[in-house]
Amino acid sequence: MSFIKSITCLLGAALAGNAFWAQPSWSENARSPASAHTGFDILVLGARGGVQDGNLSAYMISPHGDHRAILCDAGTVVNGLNEADHHGKLIDFSKSNQTALTPAGYVLHHVIQGYLISHAHLDHIAGLAISAPDDTPKPLYGLQSTLDDLSQYVFNWHIWPNFADHGNAPFLKTYIYQPLIPTHSQPLQNTAMSVTAWPLSHGPVTSTAFLIKSGSDALLYLGDTGPDPVEKTHRLQTLWRAVASDVQKHQLKAIIMEASYDNSRPDNVLFGHLTSHWVLKSLHDLAQETGDATSLQGLTVVISHIKYTLNTGAKIQETIKRQLETENDLGVNFVIAEQGLRLHVH
Repeated sequence: MSFIKSITCLLGAALAGNAFWAQPSWSENARSPASAHTGFDILVLGARGGVQDGNLSAYMISPHGDHRAILCDAGTVVNGLNEADHHGKLIDFSKSNQTALTPAGYVLHHVIQGYLISHAHLDHIAGLAISAPDDTPKPLYGLQSTLDDLSQYVFNWHIWPNFADHGNAPFLKTYIYQPLIPTHSQPLQNTAMSVTAWPLSHGPVTSTAFLIKSGSDALLYLGDTGPDPVEKTHRLQTLWRAVASDVQKHQLKAIIMEASYDNSRPDNVLFGHLTSHWVLKSLHDLAQETGDATSLQGLTVVISHIKYTLNTGAKIQETIKRQLETENDLGVNFVIAEQGLRLHVH
């Protein structure tokens, strides 16, 4: 039997007993009324921006106390879940696990309800592809350009079997492509959240920012992006203008954004990324859009996508944290993302 037929038969058998949206009942995962509108839980499954396989961009987001989550990017999935379990960060998620699954398996199958993919670079999708043979059917959200890249270059039966519902046949339909229209709010299926996407400039690639909302609470996740002056666009400024009202109303609970490099990195070799300096400059631009220089005081900003280095000496994340804190005149609460970190932002 050919490779394609083998995969098709195996996946067909595995999925035959499951309707596409088969998930735990809402009563099993639903949050209590007391926890409504109290921010978000963030679990970092992968924090780095390259080199360190097994620890690449992946952020599990859910309304606080609600065990129906979305994964923002998926560079690392199962390894990140295993690391989180090892550090005791999955205990409450897997309390209702009455299956033969490990805690990581239970969260993958029953807690993660879908994926928001900012762009199709490997450090943002590797975990998605590798875990696909044992994943449950889920929506895969992204800009049309991102979904086209996944269909053409990844799930195409050459690089990897087509676990999606479009592209090169046969379709295994583990992932159902859900195109996002920029600036339009769209519900995240089987969750209490919605998302609005904005395009970002990441060198020659269009990346994405996702504004996730639950009730009046909001969280902003930025995929890879370069600064507007270097990228010669206004995409970050457009994003800041759009979310300024959420800041003014104290509804924006956190921003997750990248700082791939420290300030020693020249602008001409940023390749669509930010340094510590550009993070601060961008946040000042956001504060300016709100019309209040103190509007970001106390806001949690999680720094993602720091490039792992094989060089000896000071850890790059320590250098970036020091540079951010030294010039932090906005009162922002900077948090460096680390694999297994769990935060409640409110």
